[in-house]
Amino acid sequence: MFSFTTLAIVVVLLVVMATQIFKVLNEYERGVVFTFGRFTGVKGPGLIVLIPLVQRMVKVDLRVIVHDVPTQDVISRDNFSVKVNAVVYFRIVEPDKAISQVANPFEATSQLAQTTLRSVLGQHELDEMLSQREKLNVDIQRILDAATDAWGIKVANVEIKHVDHDETMIRAIAKQAEAERTRRAKIIHAEGEKQAAAQLVEAARMLGAESKALQLRYLQTLADLASEKTTTIVFPLPLDLIRPFLEDR
Repeated sequence: MFSFTTLAIVVVLLVVMATQIFKVLNEYERGVVFTFGRFTGVKGPGLIVLIPLVQRMVKVDLRVIVHDVPTQDVISRDNFSVKVNAVVYFRIVEPDKAISQVANPFEATSQLAQTTLRSVLGQHELDEMLSQREKLNVDIQRILDAATDAWGIKVANVEIKHVDHDETMIRAIAKQAEAERTRRAKIIHAEGEKQAAAQLVEAARMLGAESKALQLRYLQTLADLASEKTTTIVFPLPLDLIRPFLEDR
C-alpha cells in the first residue's frame, strides 16, 4: 500500500513537471521566455521546452484585437458638445516589447485611444467631424500607431462610429448651413455682376470705336421696342443726330 502511494505521488510529480517543461503554442501565439528573470528570446509556435524553476514563459496572442472605445464627450473647435465613440483594430507585432515595455498593453492602448480621440476631434469643427471622417480616422490611426510603436503594437485601423448631438445643435447646424448657402448665393451673384460689367465695358469700347456700329445698335433697340405690344414707345434721341443742327447755329 505504501509503495502504491509513493508511486502515485511520483506520477503526479512527473505530470506536474511535464506541464512545466513542455508547452504547446498555437500558430497565432508566441512565448516570451525569461531565464532567471532576464529576457532570453521569443519562442513558438509548436512545442516549447522550458527548464523548471529556471525559465518562465509569458504567452502572447498575435491576433487582431477589436477594441470598442467608450463614448467620449468632445467639445469641437466651434464650441459644440458631442458624444463620439470609435473602434480600434490593433495587434501585437513584437511580443518582447509588449511584455517588457508596458504592464498591460491592451489597457494602455485603450486609454491612449480615448485621449487621442478627444484631442484630435477637439481640434476640428463639427462640420469636419461629420463630413471628413475618413481623414480623421487616418489622423487618429497615425498618432496611435506612432505612440504604440515602442510597445510593439501595430494599430491597423481606426473607425469613428457615431457622432451624437442634441436637437438644439441640430437647429444651430441647420441655421449655419442656411447662412452658408446664402453667402455662396451672394458670392455667385456678385461674381456674375462682375463678369457682366467686364463684358459691358468691352462692348462699350467696341461700339465707341465705330460710330456706325453704335447707330446700328440703336436701330436694333428701336426694332426690339417696336415688336412690343404697347401704345406708347419712348426712345432716346442720340445727340449725334441733332449735333449738326446745333453746329449750324
